[in-house]
Amino acid sequence: MTRRRVVAPLGVAFALALAALPWRPAPAQEPPRDTRGSFSIVIENDAFAGTDRHYTHGTRLAWLSAEDDLPGFGRWLARNLPILAPGGRKRIGYALGQNMYTPEDIDTTALQPDDRPYAGWLYGEIGVLSETGNRLDSVALSVGVVGPLSFAEDTQRKWHDWFGFQDPEGWDHQLENEPTLNLTFDRQWRYLWPFAAAGLDADVTPHLGLALGNAFTYAAAGATLRLGEALEADFGGPPRIRPSLPGAAHFSSPARFGWYLFAGLEARAVARDIFLDGNTFADGPGVDKRPLVGDLEFGFALVFERFRITYTQVFRSKEFYGQDEGDRFGAIAVTARF
Repeated sequence: MTRRRVVAPLGVAFALALAALPWRPAPAQEPPRDTRGSFSIVIENDAFAGTDRHYTHGTRLAWLSAEDDLPGFGRWLARNLPILAPGGRKRIGYALGQNMYTPEDIDTTALQPDDRPYAGWLYGEIGVLSETGNRLDSVALSVGVVGPLSFAEDTQRKWHDWFGFQDPEGWDHQLENEPTLNLTFDRQWRYLWPFAAAGLDADVTPHLGLALGNAFTYAAAGATLRLGEALEADFGGPPRIRPSLPGAAHFSSPARFGWYLFAGLEARAVARDIFLDGNTFADGPGVDKRPLVGDLEFGFALVFERFRITYTQVFRSKEFYGQDEGDRFGAIAVTARF
């Protein structure tokens, strides 16, 4: 059995094992209110891993407000969503993103019924989060479109033309236009390692997640382990593009330059994935998806006074039956405080 085939079961086992260990919660300190918002850009691409297939590219631009700086409807949401941590400091966020998916062979114009179909997704998102000393809750609603109106074909052709990559030939077989509506929820707990070595800090952040909608429907569990300096500057790791391990789209200015290494596992029980199942309301291409998918990731982060730069390498288990091997891709995230 290869490593990629066991990633999903390992994610479940890892999360259960963490719950049994003698971790202690991070101390619930009361730092000064953070008056700065943050802007993040995340770029995920399989070219970072030397491949060109399946989940091949994602871009996400996001703005997150300063603490407790919410408009009226945002304050109403923060008060009335019972799943948000009570008493936590609230932020509201807005995001715009685009994902694209292709089969492994992009050099043929023929329909490939046994491989992942061509698909694109363009979406906007609004979310609210609540952070206490050792817990971070986030709820987000996304509205988007799958199909030619996502402009994924145009984006990929332009990207490949700029960088001299092979021109994809099969976009005539992409999913049909379909609006998407998705609700996601993530909860993370931050725990400290009971010792520090060589002046370094360590922490672990177990998490649970849920997504409901016609784009994705899944339940997730996993954890992220970090080792480095100034871990208190953020919560569990860098932002990513869903579905993925959750991170934090914001960070606080550290008292000194900070850095850390991180590793994480997540297992997802998948009931719906439009990019594998195909269109909800129309006939079209699709494949027989696997009900359990896992992510294994490694990376590093550099944290300055106003900027955080991270790189993540992701290994994803097989997502559909007939897939030859799991996928891999890289993610670069840059966050700036304003």
